Amino acid sequence: MKVAVLISGGVDSSVALRLLQEEGHEITAFYLKIWLEDELSYLGSCPWEEDLAIVRQVCEQAGVPLEVISLQHEYWDIIVNYTIASVKQGRTPSPDILCNQYIKFGAFYNAIGNRFEKIATGHYASVEQIGDLVYLKKAVDPIKDQTYFLSRLSQAQLARLLFPLGPYLKSEVRARALKYDLVNKERRDSQGICFLGKFKFSDFIKHHVGVQEGDLVEYETNRCLGKHEGFWYYTIGQRKGIKLGAGPWYVVAKDVVRNIVYISSHYYEPDKLRDTIAVGDITWLTEQPREYSGIFQIKIRHGEAFYEAAVEFFGAAKERANIKLSTSDQGIAPGQFVVFYNGDVCLGAGIIEEPAPGVIW
Repeated sequence: MKVAVLISGGVDSSVALRLLQEEGHEITAFYLKIWLEDELSYLGSCPWEEDLAIVRQVCEQAGVPLEVISLQHEYWDIIVNYTIASVKQGRTPSPDILCNQYIKFGAFYNAIGNRFEKIATGHYASVEQIGDLVYLKKAVDPIKDQTYFLSRLSQAQLARLLFPLGPYLKSEVRARALKYDLVNKERRDSQGICFLGKFKFSDFIKHHVGVQEGDLVEYETNRCLGKHEGFWYYTIGQRKGIKLGAGPWYVVAKDVVRNIVYISSHYYEPDKLRDTIAVGDITWLTEQPREYSGIFQIKIRHGEAFYEAAVEFFGAAKERANIKLSTSDQGIAPGQFVVFYNGDVCLGAGIIEEPAPGVIW
């Protein structure tokens, strides 16, 4: 097949490219430029030069053509603006999920048209077609599984996708990189938000949202213990960045109207634990669940941890749900995505909603 491979400079996408080449496909590599240099120049050196240099070496070694496509304005208009708006509202954004939905498998699909039968990436996941439906399934490696980030895709998007790394453990991918003698075989995995890479999210937020002093208030006593630079720098469950003694301190609630961040040093006591979630804007990867209430597996963040949860779906398209977790979680924050699973099949995702007006969160 003619396959377009999205390659980032990391070891995963580079190994995915070589695996597909070994299978005999006609490969073209694509590197997506998403940075607006003028907008992000405050971060320092050009953030994509090193990545692109590595990509060129990987493609030259493999003997595959490389095309560089700019989706900078699309990325800014959709993903960066969403991220800025979310933090201004006090929500915890998940830009990587929307990046997959609207950029990698949205704007990029539009840019290449019908030139390729399939699009491949280095994501840890797999797809399987059964009848007329394409199912998104978990990767073999439970730690690296990235179905959480792919949970908002459509059937049309899934139908064109290949995930060569789905059957592999991360250790096996590293071994393949050594076998191929890739230039990035020892390169560390990237961490954090896709458009920031190695740069700090807090620096990005400070540049675009600014600083507004507010109170750090002890949850149990309502005593002001210190100051912060804006509620948008904090998310529920956060520990890092609260520079007070006699801790450790955790963020347990926020008042976004009065710019107050509530903290506690007794974070794991029963009154801080949460086991109920209201979810909206649910979209389904395949079809609505036949049972509109029951026990599902869910994730509320990327990682290997799943919850058993009692879920009741409602709304005309079953686009909303009330969720009761089997155990409590200390870091549930509005704006995060809840992803639903049935065994190894990813069903879809929704967004955690805010409590009623006037309630701190």
